[in-house]
Amino acid sequence: MRKIDKERKTKETEIKVSLNIDGQGESEIKTGIDFLDHMLTLFAFHGLFDLKIQASGDTKVDSHHTNEDIGIVLGQAFKDSLGNKNDIKRFGFAYVPMGRALARAVVDISGRGELHFSWIPPDGLTWDTMGLDLDLQESGVTYGLLELQSFLEAFAKNSGITINIGLLQEENTHHQLEAIFKALGLALDQATQIDSRRKGIPSAKGRID
Repeated sequence: MRKIDKERKTKETEIKVSLNIDGQGESEIKTGIDFLDHMLTLFAFHGLFDLKIQASGDTKVDSHHTNEDIGIVLGQAFKDSLGNKNDIKRFGFAYVPMGRALARAVVDISGRGELHFSWIPPDGLTWDTMGLDLDLQESGVTYGLLELQSFLEAFAKNSGITINIGLLQEENTHHQLEAIFKALGLALDQATQIDSRRKGIPSAKGRID
């Protein structure tokens, strides 16, 4: 069983993550950002990861520190639980529709953690004006595409996973985010699976850092 507990504490946040890659998709997530709780629940369910996250932070200011630090710790949990990456498939991809939104997630457990986000906003909109319209009534914390990008950048860097996200069709922010989190869960499930034909590290170099 590839599972691990990780913890990070700063003056701004305290994050605890328990991850079992070979799980059943069960989750218990309390981040202080209600919408992110919902998205990570979907991520775990469709990725078949058992995931517990307990987070507290300065969300009374905004969601940035908590959102980013969860990405950091979750990324570290994936990297450490995969160990030397022996026998994994390494690559994974998925497309997920949500209403009129369509998201693509492609991942490579390469040891080179980076995020590529492909999306051309509709006419008249920019990254500065799009993705900020989802006001979470329960907590008063806003979560949109810019917050997602910050989360994924932290996750990719700390997991050592190359992540390519594409929004091929757009609708409302909720559907865009939900499609992306589901697609990422599916792609990571595929990439982290053990390939019965593979013996050793899935790299011609013989090593994935």
